[in-house]
Amino acid sequence: MLMRVPAVLLGLTLVAPQNAPAPPPAQPSFTEWLSGVRAEAKTRGIKDATLDAALTGLEPLDVVIERDRSQAEIVQTLDRYLEQRVAATVVRTARQKRAEQAAVLKKVSAKYGVPPAILIAVWGLESNFGRFSGVRPTIQTLATLAYDPRRSAMFREELFDALSILDSGDVEPSAMRGSWAGALGQPQFMPSSFLLYAQDFDGDGKRDIWSSTADVFASIGNYLAAKGWTRDQTWGREVRVPETTLQAVAQTAPFQTEGCLARRQMTVPMTVTEWKKLGLRSRTGGPLPDADIPASLVSGVKRHFLVYPNYQAILEYNCVNAYALSVGLLADATGSGPAAATSTKSAAASKSSKGTKTSKGTKKKT
Repeated sequence: MLMRVPAVLLGLTLVAPQNAPAPPPAQPSFTEWLSGVRAEAKTRGIKDATLDAALTGLEPLDVVIERDRSQAEIVQTLDRYLEQRVAATVVRTARQKRAEQAAVLKKVSAKYGVPPAILIAVWGLESNFGRFSGVRPTIQTLATLAYDPRRSAMFREELFDALSILDSGDVEPSAMRGSWAGALGQPQFMPSSFLLYAQDFDGDGKRDIWSSTADVFASIGNYLAAKGWTRDQTWGREVRVPETTLQAVAQTAPFQTEGCLARRQMTVPMTVTEWKKLGLRSRTGGPLPDADIPASLVSGVKRHFLVYPNYQAILEYNCVNAYALSVGLLADATGSGPAAATSTKSAAASKSSKGTKTSKGTKKKT
């Protein structure tokens, strides 16, 4: 006699999982987890006294997780963003601060090859010209983010780097403060970047990016130089792209396909001369110079920019075109006028023009 299995039971039999995945292990308490951090930190050579001062009685900060979970997506055009970040009031402040800090800026620029105006612009955007260096206790902030499963591995490493900074004596635990994401001081360096790029420019034995303006500017300059900033070349320039040229641009210079979003919003590079032949003109409507420096086109709604290799160094600081263009434009407005920010020398042209000076002591710009 043929036995029939009810269809419902048959369906259940066929779809029932054969090997149910094991549930994830229960997360240890914060106290237990912190004991593991302490043990690993000791194996990395961090002193007991540093760990006692930094970790004793530490509790997670709920507000940090709230901020991490609730980052608002601000939908704003590039043109509007630039209008706000390079507003007249910001430019006035930047010029005032550049004048006040002229002596140290000159020394930092001479050592690292980054113009004073670029240093001021990055400083202004990162710290509101030194008014902000963060209020969150960094060790507590990073421990909170490292304990949270979402990006635990990344922030755990940053936590160990922050403990290493304390161990070096650069800053006291109570003074190590930054953003809710753990970025430190006026340059807003993550601890890993601090260890690589922070500088003691005033010679007091500490890399103080919280209160030493000399150390702040030198650290920014060192970072940009390490990321490829080339002395005596600028970041780029604003251009006009005639409507009749837009289609030719799309066909001749497509968007890049690799890198962060900002780089994928840039065209493949062509020389300035090639862009000139394609029909692009200067911001004022004049012809572009003939130059073989590579340049990519970045476009907003109505504004367009050719960006040069030094622009890539700014993107390494913050890989967002709105940010990098704000730095460049604010620097231009803070410098000695548009002529000081339109250099398009190639490396070869730069070598051939050594020693050629203008009345202001800077190399001629094209």
